[in-house]
This record gives sequence, structure tokens and C-alpha cells, in this order.
Amino acid sequence: MGPKLSAAVRYDGADEGQTEPASNQMTARLRPVPQACTFTLVTTRAEFDALKDDWNRLYDRASTSAQLFQSFGWCWHWCNNFLTEGNTGAQLAVLVGRRNGEVVTVWPLATERHGGLTHLVWMGAPVSQYGDILLDDLPDAPVVLQAGWKHLTQALKPDLIWLSKVRADAAITPLLRARNFMVTRREQAPYMDFASAADYEDYMQRHSGRARKKHRAVARKLAAMGTVEFVRERETPRAGRLALRAIEEKISQLLERGVVSPALSDPRTQKFFIEAAADSTNPAGICVYALEINGDQAAIDVLVMHKERVATHIFAYNQKYAKDRVGAHLMELTIEQTMASGFRYFDTLAPADDYKMRWSDGTVDVIDWAMPMTVKGSLYARIYLQALRPVLKRVRDWLPPSLAKVLSAIYERTHRLCLMLGFTLPF
Repeated sequence: MGPKLSAAVRYDGADEGQTEPASNQMTARLRPVPQACTFTLVTTRAEFDALKDDWNRLYDRASTSAQLFQSFGWCWHWCNNFLTEGNTGAQLAVLVGRRNGEVVTVWPLATERHGGLTHLVWMGAPVSQYGDILLDDLPDAPVVLQAGWKHLTQALKPDLIWLSKVRADAAITPLLRARNFMVTRREQAPYMDFASAADYEDYMQRHSGRARKKHRAVARKLAAMGTVEFVRERETPRAGRLALRAIEEKISQLLERGVVSPALSDPRTQKFFIEAAADSTNPAGICVYALEINGDQAAIDVLVMHKERVATHIFAYNQKYAKDRVGAHLMELTIEQTMASGFRYFDTLAPADDYKMRWSDGTVDVIDWAMPMTVKGSLYARIYLQALRPVLKRVRDWLPPSLAKVLSAIYERTHRLCLMLGFTLPF
């Protein structure tokens, strides 16, 4: 049972020690005092499913365009593929806040057990790229955040709260800063802002004449190969099949560079995208673009769309066409289509790779935050998250490409075997 909460805010109209005219004092006393929120913790699938209508209404009216991964549909498909039975693996821990019977905030969270520790994390990992809460436009939002935090921590008592991939402009960020969460990683997510251009041709003027000439040359070269088609699929079975193909091609690309992606190699991730891209009953906002040459998928972009933003989530090309710059051509077509459809932002997500920065207008910080709640949690956060994890990443980046490729292949096979046996590697 959560804590008993008093009225969230009292509007007195004047600071202590100051005197206002009687008319102003009377107006201040007549201002309504917001009723305190009541909080409940959703821990079962049936309770989660029952939130659908309330969640969708809150999402429609209160979400920002950057909250692409907090829709009910996206989280519903995540539950279908990543929730586990029993006390192991991911378990629901969704905080719901109501005022006057209406849902005004949803915190899409889950608990996981690793190494004897209970972690409180975002639901959505590893498929979500931004973590955040949904929060209505409330006059006492900071008080509601603090009350929600108190209810959550008292009810769950985790060893560690680890909230990854939080944008600097996220609704949860003020609470994390106020609570002095530690930063364990910081990246940048590049984005394009189309507001500065009248149309696609105007937008492309930012590139040099030589670069634009090269773009046109690529289009002519591809056209000479045969039939070139720009395909768009959303909420269809074919969208699901194209999403799977994109994942397979991306895994192949990464292995060629000596990089392994446990997330993409996970059958649950693949099943998530197949189902979420095809579903229209609980839509996840996924749209798939593809460049086909003579019926062959040369390049595929799996995108997530919400309000005025499109984010490119999985971008891959067929190695057969690597020298033909099919990836760059699909990017141009995708940007042109995005602008024509009336979207303002094209988000390439973290990290800020060089090829993304060549297109971007700016970046936003994306931060991993951690708050230890026990001694064990503190040791894990400080030794592994803050110290060891960055070192392991640097070591991986320093490896010679040939050695990295061999080690990645070994890891990939080991990871797949572990998944078949019912457990995951700890790193």
C-alpha cells in the first residue's frame, strides 16, 4: 500500500513577509488546490492490459514526439516477448497515478534479477531507444513526481534503479537531477529539423554542390541496374517480414566489422519487430521503408513515428550492393518522404556516428542514470556501471579488426546457445 498523501500544492499568492492588496489575496485564496494523486503499482499482465484505454488517452494528449517508445502498443508487444513467468527475468512494475479518477501519469518500469540484485529498469529494453514516463500537463508536476518516486521505492525496495537512454528533455529528467542520480553513460542523439527548409530541394542545399552531384549519380547508376522501387509498409504482414530482413542484414553488417549485437541476435527482439510492425490492433508506430532493385531488397529502414517525429531505428543494406551506395540513396528517399508527409524532426538516435552527424542539425544528450538503494546496489553501480563497463567498451574499440571479428563470431554463437538453453550472458 502506498503512502498517504496530503494535498499536492497550496497556492497562497504571496511570499511570506510580503503584503499584497486585499483583492489579490482574495483571488489567491479562491484558486483551486490540486487534489493529490493516488498511485497504484501494476505488476500483472491482466492489470497492464486493462490500462489500454487510459494509457492511450494519456499518450494522445500528453506525450511529446520524442516519446516514441512509450505508447501502449509498443509496450504491449514488449510484454508479449520479454516478460517472464516466475521470479526470474523481467517482471512488470508500472506505476500509475490518478487524479479525480483520471490517469495523469504512467511510469513504464520493470524489475529484473541479476547477480542476486533487484534492478528497477525501463520496460522496453532492449528494443526501446528512449526511456521516459508519461505525465500530464499538471500545475504541480514536481510534487507529483516526488510522490510517485516515494510510492515506487517504498513498494519495491530495489537494490538499484538503473534508467538508461533518458533524453535530456525527458519528463523524468527533473526528478533524476533533483534526486542526484549518478550518470553512468552519456551519448548524443543527432536529429534533423526540417523547419528551416521550405521543401526537400531547399533542405538539400546544405550539402555541397559536389555532394548533390554524387547523390544524383548514384540514382542514375541504380536506375541502370533495372527496376528500382521505393517501398513503404506499415501495419502489414510484409512490414514484419521486411523488419526481420533488416535485422538479419544488420547483424551481418556488424559482424563484418567485428561488432556483435546481443539485442539484435535475440530471437525475442526479432519476434517483437515481426509482430509490432504488422499489428494494427495495438500499433507500435513502426513503418518500414525499403529500396528494391529488381525485386531484391537492397536496403531497409525500420522507422518509428509519433506526432511530428520520425526515428530511424534499424537501418541496413544488402552486402551485395555495398559498393553501390544503396544505403545513402535510401536515406535520401526516406528524408524526402518524411518531409513530404509533414513531419518536422528526423531522429537518428544515439550514438552520434559520423554518418549521422553529416546529416544532422543538432544533437540531444541521452543519459544512463543510476541510483543505488542498498550497499550491494552501490557496489554494482560504482564498480561495474561507472568503472568497468566503459573500460570494456574502450578495449573492444581498440581491438584489431581481425581479432574483433573472430571474438564477435564466438560471442554470437555462445549467446545464441545460451538463449536456447534458457538464460542470457551477464554482459
